[in-house]
Amino acid sequence: MRRPSNSRHAVRRVVLPSGKTIEIVYFSDAPDATDSVTDPATEAPAQPEAPAEELHACPACESNLVHPTDWDQVSDSEWNLSLRCPNCEWHGNGVFAQEVVEALDVELDNGTQVLVRELRQLMHANMEEEVDRFSAALHAGHIWPMDF
Repeated sequence: MRRPSNSRHAVRRVVLPSGKTIEIVYFSDAPDATDSVTDPATEAPAQPEAPAEELHACPACESNLVHPTDWDQVSDSEWNLSLRCPNCEWHGNGVFAQEVVEALDVELDNGTQVLVRELRQLMHANMEEEVDRFSAALHAGHIWPMDF
């Protein structure tokens, strides 16, 4: 599928703990300022409604861990999302404007950065502990050349 040459795009880079960098390119035409939400209890078409809260916040338990489990682009400026809260197992579906989905994407990126930072700190602490144990075993005479 070809995109018009006047479409706008944004690039996000995610650096994995392995050091590998992934670039994600988002294309969008003129974004629409409206959004609509589908009541998860019904299969009726989406009804326009102003979002009362951000998508990453759970309406049931107020956790900030809500994430998409499935998504599909409805139009150039709208996305159909299935959302899940891992804290209380709340599930919801809705059609949301590009701006609302991009705000969720920013929150997910921030969460990824926090997880990567915590992982690095944990890896560093584990490595320090392993080096300390190895050093103590070496000084105590528990490691011999034949161990290698």
